[in-house]
Amino acid sequence: MNSIPRRTLLRGALQGTAVGVALPLLNCFLDDGGKAFAATGQRIPLRFGTWIWGCGYIPELWVPETSGHDYQMPEHLKPLEPFREQLALFSGFDVKLDGVPNKPHVTGCFGLRTGIPVPDYNVKAPTLDVLIGDALNAQTRFRSVEISTSGIERSYSYRTAGSPNPSEVSPIALYQRLFGEGFQDPNDAGFTPDARHMVHTSVLSAVKEDRQRLMRELGVEDRIRLDEYFSSIRQLEQQIALQLEPPAPVENFQMPEAPTNSTPDSSMDSVMQTHRIMAGLLAKALQCHQTRVFNVLLSDTTSNLRRPGSTATHHTLTHEEPVDPELGYQKQVGWFAMKSMMAWREFLDEIAGIPEGDGTLLDNCLVLAHSDCSIAKSHAVEGIPVMIAGGGDRVKTGYHLAGKGDPISRIGLTVQQAMGVQVERWGALSMETNRTIAELLS
Repeated sequence: MNSIPRRTLLRGALQGTAVGVALPLLNCFLDDGGKAFAATGQRIPLRFGTWIWGCGYIPELWVPETSGHDYQMPEHLKPLEPFREQLALFSGFDVKLDGVPNKPHVTGCFGLRTGIPVPDYNVKAPTLDVLIGDALNAQTRFRSVEISTSGIERSYSYRTAGSPNPSEVSPIALYQRLFGEGFQDPNDAGFTPDARHMVHTSVLSAVKEDRQRLMRELGVEDRIRLDEYFSSIRQLEQQIALQLEPPAPVENFQMPEAPTNSTPDSSMDSVMQTHRIMAGLLAKALQCHQTRVFNVLLSDTTSNLRRPGSTATHHTLTHEEPVDPELGYQKQVGWFAMKSMMAWREFLDEIAGIPEGDGTLLDNCLVLAHSDCSIAKSHAVEGIPVMIAGGGDRVKTGYHLAGKGDPISRIGLTVQQAMGVQVERWGALSMETNRTIAELLS
């Protein structure tokens, strides 16, 4: 049974015309462990993504009192209890400033994602998600997919300084991009290449030699600039090439229905609904290999989330709401922090709800979740909360680890190595490190 090739077609004839029907991802295509294709030894691909929420947390409601596997989940982590064994929690890791001014809601986020203190949005790119995407070198339609669910077109994924990868802010726009024109249902046997794609690929091929000649004649800085430009062309070539071949069938894939058109709204209820829909669409896109890299923004770092019927934003409340004398923290701010963890749980539900191999899609995803600060009222970049979910056998999960003031770049370095990036040191100044987190790496 295992001798059947994965790309086997059922062949026949219909009114004198040869036809072929592709097979789905059957168990006989996989090895005994259900983690790789038996014929080639090629593993089910691992995806990477980030999930961000703004304005930090309430430390006493988020940070476990003990480290290790037997920690008790504080109140704000309790929604995540079903995923305890698939989560690694990190507290007490810091962005080191080295005398660089702390740019509120910017330094912490980009310090974590680049390994250096960053005073403004002219981040020293690329961010770690781009480095990982390049190492994966996946032959997918989209190099990465960025999503922002609170109505603000913001992204913290950068290939070059000053140029964030654009995000989708509406479910219908995301659906049209992923499953509209150009999408090929992997289980549709009636594949016919679009003649327009043949013309496009011919045009790009025609200038290949000329652009190679130009690269040899330019100076270093111009070659770097042109290489960045040609990277986008190579992505286009890759997308076109994919349109000329039938996609491999995907077991259990069903085409999602188009969401209804809606106006982005920063009300928490609306954002939760938008996030739920977009997470479901993203999960489907990952299932049928539209991309292997993603970045999801529940709320930007200066969180614009609002309670229903209120004009006060989450960010405003972090600075203006008095600390409740009995609770010892800002009650309304705590409400948003709890809602953010509920949204994170719902995201994991969507990813884990898709069977794949001997497990789920979450088993074949490594997701780095983080905020931009610890205590938003003071814009603190010490102890930024970080979680890692999934990761299959590349990482070890099921515990809480206290960083005790170590640079947060240790997490970024370890995640990159887990995802196959050939890097021994990462970061700059006192954030530069070659110390991986042994507890995380398998």
